[in-house]
Amino acid sequence: MEVYLIPIAVCGIIGLIFAVLLSIASRVFEVKLDPTVDKVLSALPGANCGACGFPGCEGLANAIAKGEAPVNTCPVGGATCAGKIAAILGVDAGSAEKMVANVLCQGDCDKTKLKYDYKGIESCSFASQISGGPKSCEFGCVGCASCVKACPFDAIEMINGVAHVLKEKCKSCKICVGTCPKKIIEMVPYKSKVFVKCKNTNMGKKVKEACGIGCIGCKICVKNCPKDTIAFENNLAHIVYEGCINCTICAQKCPTKAIHAENLKPKPAAQKPAVPKAEAPKAEAPKAEAPKAEAPKAEAPKVEAPAKEAETTNKEA
Repeated sequence: MEVYLIPIAVCGIIGLIFAVLLSIASRVFEVKLDPTVDKVLSALPGANCGACGFPGCEGLANAIAKGEAPVNTCPVGGATCAGKIAAILGVDAGSAEKMVANVLCQGDCDKTKLKYDYKGIESCSFASQISGGPKSCEFGCVGCASCVKACPFDAIEMINGVAHVLKEKCKSCKICVGTCPKKIIEMVPYKSKVFVKCKNTNMGKKVKEACGIGCIGCKICVKNCPKDTIAFENNLAHIVYEGCINCTICAQKCPTKAIHAENLKPKPAAQKPAVPKAEAPKAEAPKAEAPKAEAPKAEAPKVEAPAKEAETTNKEA
Protein backbone atom coordinates (compact mmCIF):
# COMPACT_ATOMS: atom_id res chain seq x y z
CA MET A 1 0.00 0.00 0.00
CA GLU A 2 2.85 2.35 0.85
CA VAL A 3 4.25 1.75 -2.63
CA TYR A 4 1.24 3.61 -4.10
CA LEU A 5 0.72 6.28 -1.44
CA ILE A 6 4.24 7.71 -1.45
CA PRO A 7 4.31 8.60 -5.20
CA ILE A 8 0.80 10.07 -5.00
CA ALA A 9 1.77 12.23 -2.04
CA VAL A 10 4.95 13.39 -3.76
CA CYS A 11 3.05 14.36 -6.94
CA GLY A 12 0.45 16.20 -4.87
CA ILE A 13 3.08 18.18 -3.00
CA ILE A 14 4.88 19.09 -6.26
CA GLY A 15 1.61 20.22 -7.81
CA LEU A 16 0.82 22.37 -4.81
CA ILE A 17 4.24 24.01 -4.95
CA PHE A 18 3.86 24.82 -8.66
CA ALA A 19 0.38 26.19 -8.10
CA VAL A 20 1.66 28.57 -5.43
CA LEU A 21 4.55 29.64 -7.67
CA LEU A 22 2.23 30.29 -10.62
CA SER A 23 -0.10 32.31 -8.42
CA ILE A 24 2.78 34.47 -7.23
CA ALA A 25 4.12 34.86 -10.80
CA SER A 26 0.73 35.92 -12.13
CA ARG A 27 0.61 38.72 -9.60
CA VAL A 28 4.21 39.79 -10.12
CA PHE A 29 4.08 39.76 -13.92
CA GLU A 30 0.49 40.87 -14.27
CA VAL A 31 -0.19 43.00 -17.38
CA LYS A 32 -2.90 45.45 -16.62
CA LEU A 33 -5.25 45.83 -19.59
CA ASP A 34 -6.50 49.25 -20.46
CA PRO A 35 -10.31 49.19 -20.14
CA THR A 36 -10.42 51.77 -22.92
CA VAL A 37 -9.20 49.14 -25.37
CA ASP A 38 -12.20 46.95 -24.63
CA LYS A 39 -14.54 49.88 -25.06
CA VAL A 40 -12.96 50.87 -28.38
CA LEU A 41 -12.99 47.25 -29.53
CA SER A 42 -16.70 47.00 -28.79
CA ALA A 43 -17.31 50.07 -30.99
CA LEU A 44 -15.46 48.58 -33.96
CA PRO A 45 -17.43 46.46 -36.47
CA GLY A 46 -15.41 43.30 -35.76
CA ALA A 47 -14.82 42.45 -39.42
CA ASN A 48 -11.08 41.80 -38.85
CA CYS A 49 -10.53 42.56 -42.54
CA GLY A 50 -7.20 44.33 -42.08
CA ALA A 51 -8.22 47.24 -44.32
CA CYS A 52 -7.03 49.67 -41.64
CA GLY A 53 -3.49 48.34 -41.86
CA PHE A 54 -3.51 46.79 -38.38
CA PRO A 55 -3.74 43.09 -37.45
CA GLY A 56 -7.47 42.91 -36.96
CA CYS A 57 -9.87 45.01 -34.91
CA GLU A 58 -8.06 44.33 -31.64
CA GLY A 59 -4.80 45.63 -33.06
CA LEU A 60 -6.54 48.79 -34.22
CA ALA A 61 -8.27 49.22 -30.84
CA ASN A 62 -4.91 49.12 -29.08
CA ALA A 63 -3.44 51.65 -31.50
CA ILE A 64 -6.38 54.04 -31.11
CA ALA A 65 -6.34 53.75 -27.32
CA LYS A 66 -2.63 54.59 -27.29
CA GLY A 67 -3.10 57.52 -29.64
CA GLU A 68 -1.15 55.85 -32.43
CA ALA A 69 -4.07 55.91 -34.87
CA PRO A 70 -6.91 58.40 -35.46
CA VAL A 71 -10.43 57.50 -34.42
CA ASN A 72 -11.62 57.42 -38.03
CA THR A 73 -9.07 54.84 -39.16
CA CYS A 74 -11.61 52.05 -39.67
CA PRO A 75 -12.94 52.30 -43.26
CA VAL A 76 -15.62 49.69 -42.64
CA GLY A 77 -17.22 51.43 -39.67
CA GLY A 78 -17.14 54.82 -41.34
CA ALA A 79 -18.39 57.98 -39.67
CA THR A 80 -20.72 56.12 -37.30
CA CYS A 81 -17.90 54.06 -35.84
CA ALA A 82 -15.61 57.10 -35.64
CA GLY A 83 -18.28 59.00 -33.71
CA LYS A 84 -18.66 56.22 -31.14
CA ILE A 85 -14.92 55.94 -30.58
CA ALA A 86 -14.57 59.72 -30.34
CA ALA A 87 -17.26 59.76 -27.65
CA ILE A 88 -15.38 57.07 -25.69
CA LEU A 89 -12.09 58.94 -25.88
CA GLY A 90 -13.59 62.41 -25.56
CA VAL A 91 -12.01 63.72 -28.75
CA ASP A 92 -13.21 65.13 -32.07
CA ALA A 93 -14.24 62.51 -34.60
CA GLY A 94 -12.83 64.51 -37.48
CA SER A 95 -14.08 64.19 -41.04
CA ALA A 96 -13.33 61.23 -43.23
CA GLU A 97 -14.83 60.94 -46.70
CA LYS A 98 -16.38 57.56 -47.34
CA MET A 99 -14.66 55.59 -50.07
CA VAL A 100 -16.03 52.64 -52.01
CA ALA A 101 -14.57 50.20 -54.50
CA ASN A 102 -15.26 50.64 -58.22
CA VAL A 103 -14.47 48.28 -61.10
CA LEU A 104 -13.03 50.44 -63.89
CA CYS A 105 -13.95 48.19 -66.79
CA GLN A 106 -17.02 47.72 -69.00
CA GLY A 107 -15.59 45.06 -71.31
CA ASP A 108 -18.31 42.46 -70.91
CA CYS A 109 -19.00 39.51 -73.20
CA ASP A 110 -20.81 41.77 -75.68
CA LYS A 111 -18.03 44.37 -75.95
CA THR A 112 -15.01 42.04 -76.12
CA LYS A 113 -14.13 38.81 -77.91
CA LEU A 114 -12.69 35.57 -76.56
CA LYS A 115 -9.17 34.67 -77.64
CA TYR A 116 -9.61 31.12 -76.36
CA ASP A 117 -11.98 29.04 -74.26
CA TYR A 118 -10.50 28.94 -70.77
CA LYS A 119 -11.17 25.67 -68.91
CA GLY A 120 -8.67 25.96 -66.05
CA ILE A 121 -8.91 26.96 -62.39
CA GLU A 122 -11.55 29.62 -61.78
CA SER A 123 -9.06 32.22 -60.62
CA CYS A 124 -8.30 35.55 -62.27
CA SER A 125 -4.64 35.25 -61.30
CA PHE A 126 -4.30 31.86 -62.98
CA ALA A 127 -6.30 32.82 -66.08
CA SER A 128 -4.37 36.04 -66.64
CA GLN A 129 -1.09 34.10 -66.84
CA ILE A 130 -2.11 32.66 -70.21
CA SER A 131 -1.77 35.32 -72.90
CA GLY A 132 -3.07 38.00 -70.55
CA GLY A 133 -6.41 36.28 -70.05
CA PRO A 134 -9.09 34.79 -72.30
CA LYS A 135 -10.60 38.13 -73.37
CA SER A 136 -9.39 40.23 -76.29
CA CYS A 137 -8.52 43.12 -73.93
CA GLU A 138 -5.58 42.19 -71.74
CA PHE A 139 -6.15 45.22 -69.49
CA GLY A 140 -9.75 44.47 -68.52
CA CYS A 141 -11.71 42.23 -66.16
CA VAL A 142 -10.73 38.57 -66.57
CA GLY A 143 -14.18 37.45 -65.47
CA CYS A 144 -13.31 34.55 -63.14
CA ALA A 145 -14.93 36.28 -60.13
CA SER A 146 -11.95 36.17 -57.75
CA CYS A 147 -13.05 39.49 -56.25
CA VAL A 148 -16.58 38.18 -55.76
CA LYS A 149 -15.27 35.22 -53.78
CA ALA A 150 -12.91 37.39 -51.73
CA CYS A 151 -15.45 40.04 -50.69
CA PRO A 152 -16.61 39.31 -47.11
CA PHE A 153 -19.69 41.51 -47.48
CA ASP A 154 -21.19 40.11 -50.72
CA ALA A 155 -20.82 43.55 -52.27
CA ILE A 156 -19.60 42.38 -55.70
CA GLU A 157 -21.50 40.54 -58.39
CA MET A 158 -20.73 39.33 -61.91
CA ILE A 159 -22.84 40.68 -64.77
CA ASN A 160 -22.17 39.36 -68.27
CA GLY A 161 -18.52 38.60 -67.55
CA VAL A 162 -17.58 41.79 -65.66
CA ALA A 163 -17.52 42.45 -61.91
CA HIS A 164 -19.78 45.18 -60.51
CA VAL A 165 -19.58 46.65 -57.00
CA LEU A 166 -22.82 47.16 -55.10
CA LYS A 167 -22.12 50.62 -53.77
CA GLU A 168 -24.44 50.49 -50.79
CA LYS A 169 -23.00 47.19 -49.55
CA CYS A 170 -19.33 48.11 -49.92
CA LYS A 171 -17.53 48.57 -46.57
CA SER A 172 -14.27 49.94 -47.98
CA CYS A 173 -12.21 46.98 -46.79
CA LYS A 174 -10.06 47.07 -49.98
CA ILE A 175 -9.76 43.28 -50.10
CA CYS A 176 -10.98 43.24 -53.70
CA VAL A 177 -8.40 45.87 -54.64
CA GLY A 178 -5.58 43.56 -53.59
CA THR A 179 -7.23 40.50 -55.11
CA CYS A 180 -7.59 41.82 -58.68
CA PRO A 181 -4.53 40.88 -60.80
CA LYS A 182 -5.35 43.53 -63.41
CA LYS A 183 -5.55 46.36 -60.82
CA ILE A 184 -8.79 47.65 -62.32
CA ILE A 185 -10.55 47.97 -58.94
CA GLU A 186 -9.90 51.31 -57.27
CA MET A 187 -11.24 53.16 -54.24
CA VAL A 188 -13.29 56.20 -55.23
CA PRO A 189 -15.30 58.74 -53.21
CA TYR A 190 -18.81 57.56 -52.40
CA LYS A 191 -20.31 60.81 -53.70
CA SER A 192 -18.62 60.54 -57.12
CA LYS A 193 -20.93 59.73 -60.01
CA VAL A 194 -18.62 59.84 -63.05
CA PHE A 195 -15.81 57.37 -63.83
CA VAL A 196 -13.47 56.56 -66.71
CA LYS A 197 -14.15 52.84 -66.86
CA CYS A 198 -11.15 51.77 -68.90
CA LYS A 199 -7.52 50.90 -68.08
CA ASN A 200 -6.28 50.18 -71.61
CA THR A 201 -3.17 52.28 -72.29
CA ASN A 202 -2.84 51.33 -75.96
CA MET A 203 -3.45 53.70 -78.86
CA GLY A 204 -6.95 54.20 -80.19
CA LYS A 205 -6.82 51.67 -83.04
CA LYS A 206 -5.66 48.82 -80.81
CA VAL A 207 -8.24 49.75 -78.19
CA LYS A 208 -11.04 49.52 -80.75
CA GLU A 209 -9.79 46.15 -81.91
CA ALA A 210 -9.84 44.82 -78.35
CA CYS A 211 -12.99 46.41 -76.92
CA GLY A 212 -15.98 48.29 -78.21
CA ILE A 213 -16.25 50.63 -75.22
CA GLY A 214 -12.65 51.56 -74.37
CA CYS A 215 -10.89 54.92 -74.06
CA ILE A 216 -9.31 55.83 -77.42
CA GLY A 217 -7.41 58.87 -76.13
CA CYS A 218 -9.29 61.48 -78.16
CA LYS A 219 -9.18 64.02 -75.27
CA ILE A 220 -12.70 65.26 -75.99
CA CYS A 221 -13.50 64.89 -72.30
CA VAL A 222 -10.44 66.93 -71.32
CA LYS A 223 -11.40 69.77 -73.66
CA ASN A 224 -15.03 69.89 -72.54
CA CYS A 225 -14.60 69.62 -68.75
CA PRO A 226 -15.71 72.97 -67.23
CA LYS A 227 -13.58 72.45 -64.08
CA ASP A 228 -10.43 71.00 -65.67
CA THR A 229 -10.70 67.92 -63.47
CA ILE A 230 -9.83 65.35 -66.15
CA ALA A 231 -6.17 64.47 -66.52
CA PHE A 232 -4.66 62.62 -69.46
CA GLU A 233 -1.68 60.34 -69.09
CA ASN A 234 -0.36 57.33 -70.97
CA ASN A 235 -3.14 57.43 -73.60
CA LEU A 236 -5.79 57.29 -70.89
CA ALA A 237 -8.10 59.85 -69.28
CA HIS A 238 -8.33 60.07 -65.47
CA ILE A 239 -10.88 61.96 -63.38
CA VAL A 240 -9.57 64.09 -60.51
CA TYR A 241 -12.34 63.40 -58.02
CA GLU A 242 -11.42 66.22 -55.62
CA GLY A 243 -12.67 68.89 -58.01
CA CYS A 244 -15.24 66.98 -60.04
CA ILE A 245 -18.77 68.41 -59.78
CA ASN A 246 -20.47 65.40 -61.42
CA CYS A 247 -21.82 67.50 -64.28
CA THR A 248 -21.62 64.42 -66.59
CA ILE A 249 -20.61 66.56 -69.59
CA CYS A 250 -17.61 64.31 -70.21
CA ALA A 251 -19.81 61.21 -70.23
CA GLN A 252 -22.17 62.82 -72.70
CA LYS A 253 -19.34 63.89 -75.01
CA CYS A 254 -17.35 60.63 -74.91
CA PRO A 255 -17.69 59.02 -78.37
CA THR A 256 -17.07 55.47 -77.14
CA LYS A 257 -19.00 55.77 -73.84
CA ALA A 258 -15.88 54.74 -71.91
CA ILE A 259 -16.84 57.38 -69.33
CA HIS A 260 -19.71 56.08 -67.24
CA ALA A 261 -22.05 58.36 -65.30
CA GLU A 262 -24.40 56.89 -62.72
CA ASN A 263 -28.11 57.41 -63.40
CA LEU A 264 -27.38 59.23 -66.64
CA LYS A 265 -30.32 58.80 -68.95
CA PRO A 266 -29.46 58.93 -72.64
CA LYS A 267 -30.88 61.89 -74.44
CA PRO A 268 -33.76 61.02 -76.76
CA ALA A 269 -32.87 61.23 -80.40
CA ALA A 270 -33.83 64.56 -81.91
CA GLN A 271 -36.91 64.11 -84.01
CA LYS A 272 -36.89 65.76 -87.39
CA PRO A 273 -39.84 68.06 -88.03
CA ALA A 274 -42.39 66.32 -90.13
CA VAL A 275 -42.47 67.70 -93.65
CA PRO A 276 -46.06 68.24 -94.73
CA LYS A 277 -46.84 66.03 -97.66
CA ALA A 278 -47.94 67.76 -100.82
CA GLU A 279 -51.58 67.05 -101.40
CA ALA A 280 -52.35 65.32 -104.63
CA PRO A 281 -54.42 67.46 -106.97
CA LYS A 282 -58.07 66.57 -106.74
CA ALA A 283 -59.46 64.93 -109.82
CA GLU A 284 -61.94 67.23 -111.48
CA ALA A 285 -65.36 65.85 -112.17
CA PRO A 286 -65.94 65.35 -115.91
CA LYS A 287 -67.77 68.33 -117.29
CA ALA A 288 -71.05 67.68 -119.03
CA GLU A 289 -70.56 68.37 -122.69
CA ALA A 290 -72.86 71.02 -124.12
CA PRO A 291 -75.08 69.72 -126.95
CA LYS A 292 -73.40 70.46 -130.24
CA ALA A 293 -75.33 72.86 -132.44
CA GLU A 294 -76.19 71.14 -135.64
CA ALA A 295 -74.83 72.85 -138.74
CA PRO A 296 -77.57 74.26 -140.98
CA LYS A 297 -78.16 71.96 -143.85
CA ALA A 298 -77.86 73.49 -147.31
CA GLU A 299 -81.21 73.32 -149.06
CA ALA A 300 -81.18 71.88 -152.54
CA PRO A 301 -82.66 74.13 -155.26
CA LYS A 302 -86.18 73.17 -156.03
CA VAL A 303 -86.78 71.90 -159.51
CA GLU A 304 -90.12 73.03 -160.96
CA ALA A 305 -92.24 70.52 -162.59
CA PRO A 306 -92.08 70.44 -166.44
CA ALA A 307 -95.80 71.11 -166.61
CA LYS A 308 -95.34 74.45 -165.01
CA GLU A 309 -92.61 75.35 -167.48
CA ALA A 310 -94.86 74.54 -170.39
CA GLU A 311 -97.61 76.75 -169.06
CA THR A 312 -95.22 79.62 -168.81
CA THR A 313 -94.09 79.15 -172.38
CA ASN A 314 -97.63 79.13 -173.74
CA LYS A 315 -98.43 82.36 -171.92
CA GLU A 316 -95.48 84.12 -173.39
CA ALA A 317 -96.48 83.08 -176.77
